[in-house]
Amino acid sequence: MPDVRVMMYKPLAMATSIGGGVLAGAVFNQLWKRVGPNRPKPEPRDLAQSTRDVLVAAAFQGLIFGVVKAGVDRATAKGFQKVTHASPE
Repeated sequence: MPDVRVMMYKPLAMATSIGGGVLAGAVFNQLWKRVGPNRPKPEPRDLAQSTRDVLVAAAFQGLIFGVVKAGVDRATAKGFQKVTHASPE
């Protein structure tokens, strides 16, 4: 039978993952304002913007999201283990 502490990790991980996504979006928006203060974020369906600008913005956003998600997931797992003395896996 699975340990109850480990079963509680799934909802915790889901909640922190959602929070991490919100955080990643906020980080991207703040960095985009600094990188291109007078340029709106390129939207993929806006054909007036260049494909290059759209792809660079998407790559930048993906990089930030990936790093923030990995950091949040790692911190959640380490915090869970520290509190429960059980591995989340």
